[in-house]
Amino acid sequence: MEDIRKEMRDLRRDFSYGTLDVKDVPKNPFDLLRTWLDDAVKLEIKDANAFVLSTAINNIPDARVVLIRDITDKAIHFYTNYGSKKASELEVNPNAAVNVFWADMDRQIRMQVEVKKLDKKLSDDYFKTRPRKSQIGAWASIQSSALESRQKLEDRIEELEKRFEGQEVPRPEFWGGYELVPSYFEFWQGRPSRLHDRIIYEGSVREWNTKRLYP
Repeated sequence: MEDIRKEMRDLRRDFSYGTLDVKDVPKNPFDLLRTWLDDAVKLEIKDANAFVLSTAINNIPDARVVLIRDITDKAIHFYTNYGSKKASELEVNPNAAVNVFWADMDRQIRMQVEVKKLDKKLSDDYFKTRPRKSQIGAWASIQSSALESRQKLEDRIEELEKRFEGQEVPRPEFWGGYELVPSYFEFWQGRPSRLHDRIIYEGSVREWNTKRLYP
């Protein structure tokens, strides 16, 4: 135990991947988000589209990792079970926080967002692109509910495979997408000696204001 405590205290590295300056960033933060995401994909970073979604109800925060599935000019899309814990929390409080982190590029993006359900057609269209086994899995999982055993889940999958055999798997009504509409972005570029570059955007798609923060 003492060894790991010492290792955590002394575990450090310097950041030297790049720099970030207000004069170099685009007017629209979504353009920079797309650029950084594209950089991560090209570097073949594992789960480059992953982000932490944080929610809070009754002053109790919660967080989990989900995946970006689309980026429009005003929002980020992700998909989940509408009966999940995160969905129930978003129903009570649609204000959430997002953190995207790419250690290999010494970069992270923080956002404050409002979360809304996507149009059913968009959810239908995305569901059709999922692998068939993932489609079956969406039907099988009563997400965030207690599960008696792994065998119980596998039995449900087997039943559903028989039910949908020879036909297209439809999107279940309890599964679909959300859009995250940001009002705040922070783009963080790690720099040597912990003197990081931090550029923020505040506003909306109509007008964004930018400024630099102290590290």
